[in-house]
Amino acid sequence: MFSKLFGSNSKGAVTKQVEPVEYEGFLIYQEAKAESGQYRVAGRITKEAGGEIKEHTFIRSDVVGSEQDANDLMLNKAKMFIDQMRGEIF
Repeated sequence: MFSKLFGSNSKGAVTKQVEPVEYEGFLIYQEAKAESGQYRVAGRITKEAGGEIKEHTFIRSDVVGSEQDANDLMLNKAKMFIDQMRGEIF
């Protein structure tokens, strides 16, 4: 029951709902992953195109000491990626 309200992964752990950041028509989800006492830079970029949601997943090699730092770095890298690709990600 709680998994339907809060989400859960295949191991039954509760996953956090992430509020996306809008940038240039894309939605950026900052989803740092805890790993060995640090946080890996990770997240998703989504955009509606042709009536469906397209998604690009980021999992970077960068690890930092705090979840907020990892999320901030992901947001900056995602914006740079969108700019470099001139919005043509999908």
